[in-house]
Amino acid sequence: MKKLLVFAFIGLLAQLIDGALGMAYGVTSTSLLLAFSISPAVASASVHIAEVVTTAASGASHIKFGNVDKQTVFRLIIPGSIGAFAGATFLSNIPGDIAKPYISLFLLLLGVYVLTRFLLKFRPNEEKRKLDLSKKQAIPLGLIAGFADATGGGGWGPIATPVLLSKKGISPRKVVGTVDTSEFAIAVSATLGFLISLGWEEVNWLWVGALMVGGIIAAPIAAWLVQKFHPQLMGVLVGGFIILVNARTLLSAWVDNTAIYPYIYGLVGIIWIAAVLFTVSRIRTYKLTQPNNIDTIAD
Repeated sequence: MKKLLVFAFIGLLAQLIDGALGMAYGVTSTSLLLAFSISPAVASASVHIAEVVTTAASGASHIKFGNVDKQTVFRLIIPGSIGAFAGATFLSNIPGDIAKPYISLFLLLLGVYVLTRFLLKFRPNEEKRKLDLSKKQAIPLGLIAGFADATGGGGWGPIATPVLLSKKGISPRKVVGTVDTSEFAIAVSATLGFLISLGWEEVNWLWVGALMVGGIIAAPIAAWLVQKFHPQLMGVLVGGFIILVNARTLLSAWVDNTAIYPYIYGLVGIIWIAAVLFTVSRIRTYKLTQPNNIDTIAD
């Protein structure tokens, strides 16, 4: 029962971050499940099955709050679904003990990307009504992000969200809502791939149910928060969190000298705290120069 409550909290935390940031449900959930010594394929399968429900709830909430560009959603879901199915099939055929550290390394690199992307490259933009993503841009983005999402247990948001945010004049609110809504199709495709390759018996449905409950509770809250909080700070927070969790997995797998663990954790923690403080300072400075900007933190 205690483990189920922990998994429900994981689902709530992950969906709260994902729904407000447009990324990190899969990465956060999978990272924490790997920390419980669950095999990569089963962890990713459990997360994606839970995401079928949580992304539906999140998408509905974002649509209600007007955070979605429906045209971009339709352009992303077909290539994204194909990539996710292929990635799930690929991961299911890799031995878990061999794959675990490499999946954690992939997740850690995603965490570094998220942290640096929001710390150094984030720029406030003027809001547009549409994201203006062409079909030629949507196909490779969907394929790559979908494949990465299934193989790493997360990747749709960390790849799709920054790419869309890099377009000039794009509203972070629209990007977050659109990426979260389109993720429903990716979760369905990845789930089918895992169930075909692994079978139903490999999935612990109590764990999946706990992740679902937490995610459903958080979905409407996150969709509301996305209108209130600055995405840059959340990006830095989740990026550092992902790095810290996966650093633990990699150290356990590849480094036998446990005496150095605290020093590495301390270094990661110091860098993370410094990044958060630097980001808060930048946001405050921007608020003073642009007090009416829609993307600043709400008072």
